[in-house]
Amino acid sequence: MLPTERIQFSAISEREPLKLPDGKRMVVWVIVNIEEWDPKETMPRTVLTPPAGGSPSPDIPNWAWHEYGNRVGFWRLLEMLDNHGIKAVLAINGKAVTTYEAISKAALDRGWEFMGHGFGQKNMQKVPDERADIRATAEAIKAFTGKFPRGWLGPGLTETWETPDLLVEEGFEYVCDWVLDDEPVVLKTRTNPIVNIPYTQECNDVAMMLIQHHKASEYHDRAMDQFRQLYHDSANSARVMALVLHPYIMGAPHRAIHFRRILEEISRLPDVAFWTGEQIYDWYLEQRPNALKGK
Repeated sequence: MLPTERIQFSAISEREPLKLPDGKRMVVWVIVNIEEWDPKETMPRTVLTPPAGGSPSPDIPNWAWHEYGNRVGFWRLLEMLDNHGIKAVLAINGKAVTTYEAISKAALDRGWEFMGHGFGQKNMQKVPDERADIRATAEAIKAFTGKFPRGWLGPGLTETWETPDLLVEEGFEYVCDWVLDDEPVVLKTRTNPIVNIPYTQECNDVAMMLIQHHKASEYHDRAMDQFRQLYHDSANSARVMALVLHPYIMGAPHRAIHFRRILEEISRLPDVAFWTGEQIYDWYLEQRPNALKGK
């Protein structure tokens, strides 16, 4: 299906208001992306351009840049989230679940949600067998956590024309790739519908730091500007905001302190909830009990 066949246009001003429990007006969810980069392949992203150009193999500087995030950066971010009692969502490559078992265990011990993020860090359009990749990712997460993952985030938000269909058929309940709304929305598939939960391209450290090359403090400034506007918008109907982190980016010392500032400022507000993706999904279906009926 074309995107316009999966979802019809809907003006947010014309919908029935969404209400959060306990006097809350807005939800923030934190997604920590854990990836495993294959040193035998071209690196998914680079911080240092090789002197003679091209894509050398092995690419030790860029592989090591990513590996720092899992060895050090993650634990820096974990401490900050622990200090505020926030359960994040671990968007993790299937093969990274056991490669970085200490990270998986830390997330599991804290009750974080595990979300499928491809079996390896590769565009879904380049995966030889997409269904097998989705299935292997789910199996890896279930084997470690004892629980089938409910949500999916494509590596780099990539999808094929079939991805939403395959996700539903393989047992997933929500996806995050469709960054087009501040409320959950429903996508059609060839079988049952799937919910898309608001994610972000703009409050995403990849976009800000690696593509737009902003200084580290931009993450705080942009996140708080976005938060203040969404908080204003949520006066009559709830809004959802995502904060997206990669440990090799926001886990770097000069950037991590700015994420700390965000948590400190948002946590002061009693009417803002920090939830996981599955909490948002369950709440949305309580608010819209007919959302998944029909094709």
